[in-house]
Amino acid sequence: MGILHTAMAVSDLEATKAFYESLGFEHTKDFKRPGDDVRNYFVGTGSGGELQFRYDENREEPIDPSGIDHLAIGVENVDEEVDRIVDETDCPVVTEPTTIDAVDTRVAFIEDPDGYVIELVEQS
Repeated sequence: MGILHTAMAVSDLEATKAFYESLGFEHTKDFKRPGDDVRNYFVGTGSGGELQFRYDENREEPIDPSGIDHLAIGVENVDEEVDRIVDETDCPVVTEPTTIDAVDTRVAFIEDPDGYVIELVEQS
C-alpha cells in the first residue's frame, strides 16, 4: 500500500501547471471522465506519488485550500529555490528560509496560485 496521488481543486490550470513545473514537476497524464467537465491533470517528480489538479472551468465557488495545511517538497538548496521560484512565478513567500537546528533542516514556505502552502525542505 502506498500514496498514489493527492487531488487539489485549482482555479487556473495554466498558472498552476507553470508554478509546479518551476518546482520540477512534470506532466504524467490527464483525462476527463465521460460526461464530466472536470479536467484531471497529473504531475509528478518520478519519486512516487503524484499531484492531481482538478480543473472545472465552470466552477463558480472560490477555491478553499484550508483543508490542506501544506505540501512538503525536498530541494537541494532552499535559499536558491525560493529566489528562483519567486522570480519565475511571483508567488508569495509565507515564511522566509530558516533553519530548524533540532532536525538539521532548512525550510521555507511559499504559496501556489490558489493559496496552497508549499514547504520547501533542504535536509542536511
